[in-house]
Amino acid sequence: MYRFTNIYVLAAFGTIGGALFGFDISSMSAWIAADQYLEYFDSPNSNLQGGITASMSAGSFAGSLAAGFVSDHLGRRYALMIASVIWIIGASVQCSAQNVAHLIAGRVISGLSIGITSSQCCVYLAELAPAKIRGRVVGIQQWSIEWGILIMYLISYGCVQGITGPSAFRIAWGIQAVPGLVLGLALMCFPESPRWLASHGRWEECLDVLATLHAKGNRESEAVRLEFEEVKEAARIANESKDVSFLALFGPKVWKRTVAGVSVQMWQQLLGGNIAMYYVVYIFEMAGMSGNTTLYSSAIQYVIFLVTTGSILPYIDRIGRRTLLLLGAVSCMAIHFAIAAVMATQGSYVNEISGAPGKAVIALSYIFVGIYGWTWAPVAWIYCSEVFPLKYRAKGVGLSASTNWIFNFALAYFVAPAFTNIQWRTYIIFGVFCAAMTVHVFFTYPETAGKSLEEIDWLFEGEGRVKPWRSGSVGGFREKVQERERRRSEGVMGARDEDEKTLQGDVFGVNYEEGKVGV
Repeated sequence: MYRFTNIYVLAAFGTIGGALFGFDISSMSAWIAADQYLEYFDSPNSNLQGGITASMSAGSFAGSLAAGFVSDHLGRRYALMIASVIWIIGASVQCSAQNVAHLIAGRVISGLSIGITSSQCCVYLAELAPAKIRGRVVGIQQWSIEWGILIMYLISYGCVQGITGPSAFRIAWGIQAVPGLVLGLALMCFPESPRWLASHGRWEECLDVLATLHAKGNRESEAVRLEFEEVKEAARIANESKDVSFLALFGPKVWKRTVAGVSVQMWQQLLGGNIAMYYVVYIFEMAGMSGNTTLYSSAIQYVIFLVTTGSILPYIDRIGRRTLLLLGAVSCMAIHFAIAAVMATQGSYVNEISGAPGKAVIALSYIFVGIYGWTWAPVAWIYCSEVFPLKYRAKGVGLSASTNWIFNFALAYFVAPAFTNIQWRTYIIFGVFCAAMTVHVFFTYPETAGKSLEEIDWLFEGEGRVKPWRSGSVGGFREKVQERERRRSEGVMGARDEDEKTLQGDVFGVNYEEGKVGV
C-alpha cells in the first residue's frame, strides 16, 4: 500500500485529530444563543448549558486516560484509527439528538475520540519529526484545532442564518463526521511510529521508517544511522523494566517530567483561552452586542486565533518554549486584570457594559486571543509531548491530556454561571492563575526546543545540576557525538574524548570531578 513519507504531509493529515477538537468547541459556541437551539432544547439555563458544554470534556478525560494503553499495545496509528471511528459515531448521535440527555451522550462519545487524538497525535508527530523542526510539526496540531474551530463556526453560522428549525443544528453537527472519515482513511497510508516499532523489537521496520522519513529510503545515511542508534538506546532502557503504570509516572526519576507535562496542560486551561472559545458569544453579549453582530464578531476572534498561531509556527523552534510560555502568561495576566477593571468600573453587571467600555472589552478579548494563539495554545501541547522518555511517553502524554480535559470540564461548567453570578471577578481569578503559572514556569520548566527526544532525556536526568533558567544553552549532545565519531575514525582521539562523562559534561556544563555546574 502507498505510504505518505513527507513529514509535513503526515502532519497535515495527522492533525485532523486536532481539527476534531476544534469542530466540537465551535459546534456548541455558535448555538448557545441561536433561536433554533434554544427553542428545541427549551432554553437551558446557565447551569444546564455549562453541563452540556462540559460533557465533551468529560468524555475527553476518559479517552485521554485510555489512550496510552491503546497506543502502547496497538500502536500510535491504530489508536488514531479507532478514534476516527468513535468520532463518526459521536457525530451521528449528536446529529440525531432528541433531547438534552441525547445530546450530552453524543458529546461524551465524541469526547472519547478527542481524548485519544488530542494526546496521541502529539506523541505520533513528535516521534516522527526530526528534532530541528519538531516544534513546528507538533504545533500544527494546535493550528489544526483552530482551523476546526473556524470552519465549524462558519458552517454553524451559515446554518443559523439560512435554515430554520432543528435541521439547522442537525446539519452542522452531522458535517462533523466528515473529517473523522478523512482521517481514518488517510491513516491507512501512514507509517507506524519508528519509536513504537523499536519498543516492540521490530528493528527492520523501524530502520525502514526512519530512512523513508529522513533520507528518502537511504538506510545508510549518517543521520538515519545516528537517530537509529539513539532510538535503540532509548528502547533498550525502556525494555529493562515491566510495562509502565500511571503510578510509575511518579517514580523518583520521572516525577519531575510528569509534573512538567501535567502542569503545562493545567496552566493552559487556567490561562482562560479555551473558555474564551467556548463562551465567546457570552463575552460579546456582555459588551452590548446581539444577533448577527455577535456572530460575526466571534468569527473575527477565531480568525485572529488562527492567524497568530500560524504565524508563530515557523519560529517556534528558534524562540524556545520557556520564552513563549513566560511572555504569554505575563501578557494574559495584564489583559485579564484590564478587562476586570473596565467591567468593574463601568457597570455592576456585565450586560451593562456598552459604548466605549464595551468596545474596550472586545478589543482586549481580541488581543488576548492573539497572544494565546502565539504562546500557550501551541506550546503547551508541544512541551508535554517532548518531556517524557519513550518508555513513559504514551501514558505520560495521555495523563497530561487528561489533566487538560478535567480542567476544561471544570472551567466549561464553571464559567457560564460565573459570568452570571460574580461578573468581572471571573477575570480576576484567571489573572491570579496567570501570575502563579509565570512563577512556576520560570523556576521549574527546562528548555526543550531544538533538542532530540533523547537529548531531553539527558537534560531531565541532569536537571538537579542544570537550572531551568540556564537550560536554553544546554544541548548539542548529538553534534558532539558526531564530532567524536569523526575524530575517532580519523585517529585523532584524545584521552578526554574517550571519557563519556566528560562529553556529557561539555554538553550540560557539569564538572564531574567537583559535582558542579559550569557557567
